[in-house]
Amino acid sequence: MKRTRWLILLTLVVALAAIASGCGGEDGDEEPAAQDTGATDTGAEAVECSGTVGIMGPFTGDAASIGQEQLNWARFAVDTFNEENGTDFVLEEGDTQLDPAQASTVAPQFVSNSDIFGIVGPAGSQEIEAVGEIFGREGIAFVSPSATATDLTERFDTFFRVVPTDADQGPTDATYMAEELNAQKVLIIDDQTSYSTGLADSTAEALEEAGVTVERESVSQDQTDFSALVSGVAGDTDVVFLPWQIAANAQLFGNQMSEQGKDAVIFGSDGLFSPDDFSIAGSYVSSFAPDITGLDDPAVQELATAYEQEFGDFGTFGPPTFAATTVVMDAAYRACQDGEEPSREVVLENVGTTDFPESILGQPIAFDENGDIQDATFFIFQVAEDGSYELVQ
Repeated sequence: MKRTRWLILLTLVVALAAIASGCGGEDGDEEPAAQDTGATDTGAEAVECSGTVGIMGPFTGDAASIGQEQLNWARFAVDTFNEENGTDFVLEEGDTQLDPAQASTVAPQFVSNSDIFGIVGPAGSQEIEAVGEIFGREGIAFVSPSATATDLTERFDTFFRVVPTDADQGPTDATYMAEELNAQKVLIIDDQTSYSTGLADSTAEALEEAGVTVERESVSQDQTDFSALVSGVAGDTDVVFLPWQIAANAQLFGNQMSEQGKDAVIFGSDGLFSPDDFSIAGSYVSSFAPDITGLDDPAVQELATAYEQEFGDFGTFGPPTFAATTVVMDAAYRACQDGEEPSREVVLENVGTTDFPESILGQPIAFDENGDIQDATFFIFQVAEDGSYELVQ
């Protein structure tokens, strides 16, 4: 089977997570049972465990390319976990369209579904702000695979994420612009969302500390013509930084830059990591996750191949979703191993004690006291002539 080596790794990860969290039982219950994967039979019996994982993401709308990748990786995670552990978890989908108002509509629906023991998502920081208090009041753990606004985990007690924050992204991007691109003047254009303005502020501060001149502009996320804005880009601007979430808008902005003969380099934040929608050659994009196809881990490579055969190509938004979904399911599974129902209260506690020594992201997964992943980092890619993304840092 294509997933065999990954499933062996997943068995080890779940087992070690249970041991590290103090949740392993006596008489061989500390390891989940191997399910025809070639793993050594430990003598442990399979534990009946069922329930629903909610997932919130932009499955339709302008950011659907990101949302569909996240949704498919969540489906893949559920299938993989069930196959390995004999569980019967199912996925409940909630389309947010990257809209806080829509997220606020989905959240109460998930709260009212008593089968949902934990939630993956939402995708955007502005959506987290919209639903954080709703889930907090109900004591529901929600783990985002892509929301990076720095203060979210400090504001919402039941929120976790498997990606680093904009406190890391802003300085990382700024350092690369100043030191690698030798930028002397950078224009930052936010899209008026909380994600965008927060990241713009973080990046601007780091650039100014590096002695770079910073100019600021702002546009609506709904804007679809940037010609007037492009015409105002000064000739001595070295880099235009776009901390946006709609990659197609950045593509349009880049095309209009070219039409007007502007030669400043575009540098996009993690929200623009979408080769299908943004392919301006010579541009740069940062990302909160690596390209897992480049990781030196045979188990991860076989997992990537299995996913591609079922769903097709993917970028960097999918693997963190796999990780977040696995975190939520593992928390429920450990409850079942302890003879408890995977209630929202127990799942929330178990998510907080997650301790994966290995993961699909090429790093351990454990959370600090606020719910942020420990020791995470941002990556930088350059867009090649053929539109592909090449890791440069």
